[in-house]
Amino acid sequence: MRQFGTSYEEVFRASTEDPEGFWLAAAGGIEWDVVPARALDASRAPFYRWFPDGELNVCHNALDRHVAAGRGAQPALVHDSPVTGVRRTYTYAELTEEVAAFAGVLAGLGVGRGDRVVVYMPMVPEAVVAMLACARIGAVHSVVFGGFAAPELAVRIDDAAPKVVVAASCGIEGARVVPYKPLLDRALDLAAHRPRACVVLQRPQCAAELGERDLDWADAVRTARPAAPVPVAATDPLYILYTSGTTGKPKGVVRDCGGHAVALRWTMEAVYDVGPGEVMFTASDVGWVVGHSYIVYGPLLAGATTVLYEGKPVGTPDAGQFWRVAAEHGVKTLFTAPTALRAIKKADPDGELARRHDLSRLEYLFLAGERLDPGTYHWARDLLRVPVVDNWWQTETGWPVVANPMGIEAAPARAGSPTRPLPGWDVRVLDAAGKPAPAGEDGALVVRLPMPPGALSTLWNDDDRFVASYLSAYDGFYLTGDGGHIDEDGYVFVMGRTDDVINVAGHRLSTGSMEEVLASHPAVAECAVIGVADPLKGQVPRGLVVLKEGVVAGPGAVEAELVRLVRDRIGPVAALKDVAVVAALPKTRSGKILRATMRGIADGRDEPVPSTVDDAAVLDALRPVLTRGASLGEQ
Repeated sequence: MRQFGTSYEEVFRASTEDPEGFWLAAAGGIEWDVVPARALDASRAPFYRWFPDGELNVCHNALDRHVAAGRGAQPALVHDSPVTGVRRTYTYAELTEEVAAFAGVLAGLGVGRGDRVVVYMPMVPEAVVAMLACARIGAVHSVVFGGFAAPELAVRIDDAAPKVVVAASCGIEGARVVPYKPLLDRALDLAAHRPRACVVLQRPQCAAELGERDLDWADAVRTARPAAPVPVAATDPLYILYTSGTTGKPKGVVRDCGGHAVALRWTMEAVYDVGPGEVMFTASDVGWVVGHSYIVYGPLLAGATTVLYEGKPVGTPDAGQFWRVAAEHGVKTLFTAPTALRAIKKADPDGELARRHDLSRLEYLFLAGERLDPGTYHWARDLLRVPVVDNWWQTETGWPVVANPMGIEAAPARAGSPTRPLPGWDVRVLDAAGKPAPAGEDGALVVRLPMPPGALSTLWNDDDRFVASYLSAYDGFYLTGDGGHIDEDGYVFVMGRTDDVINVAGHRLSTGSMEEVLASHPAVAECAVIGVADPLKGQVPRGLVVLKEGVVAGPGAVEAELVRLVRDRIGPVAALKDVAVVAALPKTRSGKILRATMRGIADGRDEPVPSTVDDAAVLDALRPVLTRGASLGEQ
């Protein structure tokens, strides 16, 4: 990275003027079995391939190389589980040994290069071991969020066609034990594909009854012959990750080995400022892309220590758990979702719990997954007194598209913006006609092709759908599905999904802009604005807000204040006349608010409960509020 200069402008210019040279130099951060001489193969555009003549093993780069470099005694993985009371640290040498043994289990079951393995596990070290074991022998892992409903697991099993499924006997959601084995058995009954075997990790909270096709994890590892890393092509798939909220045939994002390793290794230094021996705590789940990139692969590729946390931001047992983990484990960089921070803020608005812990070693708070509202940004910054870094990216991109690169040069932060595009990403804003939008004007956020290393190479077994879903809207561009604008200084403002732009009497309005106003009110913990069908105006906005703990003003008074606030800040064109105070907002397990589902219910459709919902009861409680009549928009 440093060879391109020390300023953002210098590094960004190098990535755009000579992308081949830039990424070949970045590839020097990875240990190759065959060093690539070429960076980009564009012969089958838009199916671009990075480092086409290189060979490597990602697991070797994440583990063995650090042991060989003399750092085998350094902590690699810290498992912190307040829901079980377990805390355990694995050194690089210990983790390498565990991974090699389980890789031997998989190899003994006939799993080899290119074979798929579905991993259906909670936040336990064995989930990381299973992922790395697949990478070690050239297999392709597909992690499905633990506790996912059986029908959703079944369609993913049918799509990936795994030779083996790796599961745990149960997961723990707060104080509730969730048996996984019955869900897995039901999924296998529903699925057409039959895996060769299921390896089950028995947890003491709920042991599973094993059948003929099932192997006990501990027994299998005890007799396994450790497996060595297998070199694979840089263009070989490392994993398949299905996008959340998928219905019908799922979209399996394919990540390659070489581009993924190079990009993540580069971002650890350039974006997150984390190096060997430093500690990163990413409070996500291994079932999501953030968990893949920055719990498992990114920190280990960089030789850092990664914290695997099994618990919630609040309630296990309190809203101070993230701060406790950061203090106890000497965390330098904390990465979580704005939703988690809003939950903490709601339960502990004055930050009393944070002040009980020594956070002197915490240098950065990174946030991604949902739009970071200015209120939450200011609250976190004032509480922690460290840079609060919003970053914008997607399952498909694999790493941040827009972020403040703390390891290169920190730009002045602007609330509401994740800052500027990172090197490698050519972000544009296009209007409805596909023309460049003027600075400050909202449009579709797109990325000029080719995307950099680490982005999806295609969808699993579905090249046509890859093109149709992402590359067909604007020729030569990847469609992010998000809308927003870029200001005169190059700062990107992401206002939400393009389907969250509503049309009120011919005026195109961003619900994200209205949410920003609602969130600025001192009584509001979190909020959502949706567009509801209206016979007169086409659509009208409806606001839903959750109040902070301890708010004494009545809901009616707060609702009236919020309506006035939006009118004052945006103007009467916003037409937001309906704001309701609710107990909670429905979310996915990854923390994204289910705006599309709420919009469908409000429009009178029989909207199914998404498979990714965190708590279906929250959605049920909201139905009367959402369906109370479209006439509200006419008042």
